[in-house]
Amino acid sequence: MSTDRPSALGAGRLYLIPNLLGLMPPQEVLPQRTLAIARGLTHFVVETPKAARVFLKALAPDRPLQSLALYELSEHTPPHSVEAMLAPALCGHGLGLLSDAGCPAIADPGALLVAAAHRAGVGVVPLVGPSAVLLALMASGMNGQAFAFHGYLPVKSAARIHALRALDDVAARSGATQLFIETPYRNEALFAAVLSSCRPESRFCVAIDLTLPSEEIASCSIASWRERRAPALAGRPAIFLLGRHHAI
Repeated sequence: MSTDRPSALGAGRLYLIPNLLGLMPPQEVLPQRTLAIARGLTHFVVETPKAARVFLKALAPDRPLQSLALYELSEHTPPHSVEAMLAPALCGHGLGLLSDAGCPAIADPGALLVAAAHRAGVGVVPLVGPSAVLLALMASGMNGQAFAFHGYLPVKSAARIHALRALDDVAARSGATQLFIETPYRNEALFAAVLSSCRPESRFCVAIDLTLPSEEIASCSIASWRERRAPALAGRPAIFLLGRHHAI
């Protein structure tokens, strides 16, 4: 499948390409259509070029890796430079948007490019692949009808505890599941703060190494967590969820 040839209709498309959540063969996680489209592209907007090259090399692309054009869109990219990254699509070529892990524009700066594509009339094509947020929510046993993802919570202890209590209050009052993440080396501190700060009856889910052979997911009340051994969290990508027990 070739997606990079200039289109007779003019503008190309922006393809939102989900990345893997860890090192494993792409074909074990990504569907054939996603793989085929990603392999056929020559222009990519990426969060981190080094991480993008690792992923693209694993795909065994149709062309040499060094021939692919990578444009960096990170948290440090000036917003005014984003529009220019659409140039390949405006010339009729397929353009891929690639996050460091998981789905583009979810907890990464890719939404800026997607918004620019809509303004410019470039078609946006989301491709199927892993999303840590949705996978964790699916596996939590919590409310999937109402939920909110908050990204990273404050690093300082007092501010983190304040944020956790606020999320716990929202979950208890509304029933909406609250999702958040942390840098892997601070996972243990966040886990301990949840157990010390939140209601005993609140439900807490920890989802670690999603889609990997070492995947581990556990969901129970805070009171139960206080009685059981903590999971091995140091250095492992994880997502955390707070909510109420789902009524039957």
